[in-house]
Amino acid sequence: MYDFNLLVSCPWAMSGAAIREVAGLLKMLGDGKPVIKRTAARGIIGVKTSVDARIVVQELGSILRDDPMVFRYTLKWVPIDLWVNSDLESMREAVLTLRDRIKPGECWRMTVEKRRYTQYHRIDIIKELAKLVDERVDLKNPDKIIRVDIIGRNAGVSVLSPQQIFSSTRLPS
Repeated sequence: MYDFNLLVSCPWAMSGAAIREVAGLLKMLGDGKPVIKRTAARGIIGVKTSVDARIVVQELGSILRDDPMVFRYTLKWVPIDLWVNSDLESMREAVLTLRDRIKPGECWRMTVEKRRYTQYHRIDIIKELAKLVDERVDLKNPDKIIRVDIIGRNAGVSVLSPQQIFSSTRLPS
């Protein structure tokens, strides 16, 4: 089972350079010894950092505003709240554990990213997990995103605000 608190995407052939970029950025943010490894999915790097992953994402936005050229190899940084097995029952339990992070009156959407996984279709996963959350769905402008990142037998599940997912290709507001 993975124990990363961040997943970072990069171009397939650039994972070595991306790992060095992640290490350098985390060192700037106060973590001189993060665990950074390739995952079973090409182009996805797992990171275990001692810095709160949401703070990392927030700080990356400031770095991007100051110097966009710092990000040459990493594309997206996603905090992970909980790792479970990628069977439907385990993912269901994870959503039940985290769903209280969506407050009454907040709207939400679900994003499922599958890599090296063929057990269920994405839409079937969404249908099964979405019925566990009673708040209103808004696909275009959600307050929260339930994100399920499946890599083979592992699923990372998070409840994030849209600003808590960092993309080096999009300047933060």
